[in-house]
Amino acid sequence: MGDMLSPQTRADGRVDALGVVAARTPLGARRTTVALTSLSNWLQFVRFCLVGLSGYLVNLIVFGACLGLGVHYRGAAVAAFLVAVANNYSWNRLWTFCDSRGDLGGQGLRYLTVSVVALGANVALLELLVSVGAAPLHGQAAAILLVTPLSFVGNKLWSFRITRPAGA
Repeated sequence: MGDMLSPQTRADGRVDALGVVAARTPLGARRTTVALTSLSNWLQFVRFCLVGLSGYLVNLIVFGACLGLGVHYRGAAVAAFLVAVANNYSWNRLWTFCDSRGDLGGQGLRYLTVSVVALGANVALLELLVSVGAAPLHGQAAAILLVTPLSFVGNKLWSFRITRPAGA
C-alpha cells in the first residue's frame, strides 16, 4: 500500500514530473511553481533588488544622518523610510514594473500601503535586534534585508499588478 502522495493511490492516473497527480495539486501551488520558475520574474526581482539597493543606501545614509543629529533610532528609521520609499517608488515605477504602470495616485497609494506594512515589519525586527544587542545601524541594515522579499511580493502582486480590461 503506497503513501498518500504515491501515484498508485491516485484515481485518475494523471501524474506530473514529480509523481503527483496534477488534478489534485492546489491552484496556488501550481501558480507558485510557475512564478518561481519564470525567468522574467527572477529578472524583475533582480531589478527590484537593485532599486532596493539604492533605497537601502539612501535609507542608511538618512538613518545615520538622523542619528548624528541626535534623533532616536525609531524616529530615524521612520525618516529614513520616508525618503527611501519615495526613491524606490519612482525607480520601481519607471524601471522594475514599467510594463504595469497604472494610475499614479492609485498605484502610489498601494505602494505606500505595502511600504508601511514593510516598515512595520522592519521596525519590529529592528527593535528585536537592538534588544538582543545589535547596534542600531547594524540592526537596521539586517532588518531591511529581511523585509525585502515581503515588499517585493506585495508590490508585484498588488501595487504593480497588471490589470487587463474586462473581456480581454
